[in-house]
Amino acid sequence: MPRLYIAQPLAADSVIELTADAAAHARALRLRPGDTVTLFNGNGGEHASEVVAVERRRVTVHVGAHQPTERELPAPVQLLQAVGKGERMDTAVEKATELGVSEIVPVMTERTVVRLNDPQRASKRRRHWEAVARAACEQCGRNTPPQVTEPVPLGRAWAQCDGYPLRLTLDPLAEPRLSELTGTAATSLLIGPEGGLSPAELQAAEAHGYRRGRAGPRVLRTETAAVVALAAVGLALGEL
Repeated sequence: MPRLYIAQPLAADSVIELTADAAAHARALRLRPGDTVTLFNGNGGEHASEVVAVERRRVTVHVGAHQPTERELPAPVQLLQAVGKGERMDTAVEKATELGVSEIVPVMTERTVVRLNDPQRASKRRRHWEAVARAACEQCGRNTPPQVTEPVPLGRAWAQCDGYPLRLTLDPLAEPRLSELTGTAATSLLIGPEGGLSPAELQAAEAHGYRRGRAGPRVLRTETAAVVALAAVGLALGEL
């Protein structure tokens, strides 16, 4: 059944007009009157609904009963993701969403190529990543998109780690394997940029409680590292 995120209240047994983005998606899916579609708005649960009308400028849907279905990880997982170039960052956000991350904090590090010093540009990128996360939720079945924060320098991101007692980062030279460090507690993962975290940043991370773990002897791309680390956490949480 197709799934659509819609940024508006949903009430069972009501007839609503989809937002412009959701309507465009519905037309792209070639939905027709009588087709069923699942609606969710990020406030929890979903509604199995029915398309009433598809017109040139609007799509009308009859909202079905609320189902309190959630597909979240057993414990919250935060991702401090160094901002990557173009599609690499989009891939990291998309895959992190599919793997259940609850919060994404884009960070700028010493070796980050992309600089988002202009507040307007930073906010625009954040809105784009939020849209990527919502689209990933539509695909993977999640009803609660992860929170995507404003991009911040790594030094300002430490304050956002409260509430995550388990803190991990990848280092191919570390002695323990990442799988030996994961657990069932709320987890914060720090993933560096294409050039990796600098020695000073690794020391700062350790000072803020992050433990280094290796995911094999190979150097991973930043978007691959996020997937590997989240998969390891999902395994520890009993998802895999």
